[in-house]
Amino acid sequence: MSGWLAMVGGAEFTPPCTFDRTLLDHSAADEVLILPTAAAYEHPGRLVDRGVEWFASLGATARGLELLTRPHALDPAIADTIRAAKFVYLAGGSPMHLRSVLAHSPAWEAIVEAWDGGAVVAGSVAGAQVLGDPMVDSRGGAFTLGLGLVKNVAVIPQHDQWSIEALHRTRVLSQPGMVLFGVDEATAAIRHPDGHWTAEGAGQVTVHVGGEPVTIDRLHV
Repeated sequence: MSGWLAMVGGAEFTPPCTFDRTLLDHSAADEVLILPTAAAYEHPGRLVDRGVEWFASLGATARGLELLTRPHALDPAIADTIRAAKFVYLAGGSPMHLRSVLAHSPAWEAIVEAWDGGAVVAGSVAGAQVLGDPMVDSRGGAFTLGLGLVKNVAVIPQHDQWSIEALHRTRVLSQPGMVLFGVDEATAAIRHPDGHWTAEGAGQVTVHVGGEPVTIDRLHV
């Protein structure tokens, strides 16, 4: 049975993200492994520092992994580190960079193996976007390829900041049966190991299946 999965809408590592304590409780992790890959060109060290400080406030240890470029993703030692983790957190930044670095790499295979082995995997903004397939292109609301840890699931992060026009376009383009989450900042759509979903955090999680609104408690994917 796979582990817990959290798709976070943004503002990660801040006090409203109460769900991180829930995820820690379910991970039984000694350490949270933060992947700042998506922020490779946006001061990744500062992002990791915020994450370390945040998880320390929750009584947990965290550290960053230098996975910033494609050569890093191909490094067997980095993949082994990910594979051994019980809580992997993909922080925000550029979804296109994150996807290009991780796609078809030992690092991505290690994330999948860790999750399949029961680890918690969380992703915020870009990190959340790439976890599904298809992936919402935040530049206009159309769909592109994601990495597909969960299939036929897409997420709009920072949903509370999206325009009505972009949201309408994404809904219209949704294929039958496809699950589309709209996740506000400091909020998470959380998949439990048995496949059902809940929402937690400061904002709202909206759900559409095939473009039609549903409640999150009806999902089992």
